Amino acid sequence: MSENPKNMPPNEAAEPTNPRKPKVEWDDARMRSTYANVVNAASTREEVSIFFGTNQTWNLDEKREVIVQLSDRIILSPFAAKRLWVLLGAVLKQHEQRFGTLAIDDGNRVPEVLGGRSGSGGGGGV
Repeated sequence: MSENPKNMPPNEAAEPTNPRKPKVEWDDARMRSTYANVVNAASTREEVSIFFGTNQTWNLDEKREVIVQLSDRIILSPFAAKRLWVLLGAVLKQHEQRFGTLAIDDGNRVPEVLGGRSGSGGGGGV
């Protein structure tokens, strides 16, 4: 992989300069990083909410309860959510080309894991 000039996101660094396209400056001064191994989403007509958390259950007990500690909620317009969907699809396609196919659950367990709460938009968690 080639060097990434000025720590720009990979998709920005690879694009040639276009005088008609505005330059984006990524200011990370107030950015924070959070780990998540669980994600869920819900939507209304006006917004899409994405919930991030961490599965805190390492061994299921007899109750078979899973504890997910939610840490962040990102609220997007439907247009921004669709752009995120396209971006994530492209990133995952590149990842699978480099490292192999990612196998995930079929999704049937997710509403059960999250207490049957899939949100008003019918989102699915992973």
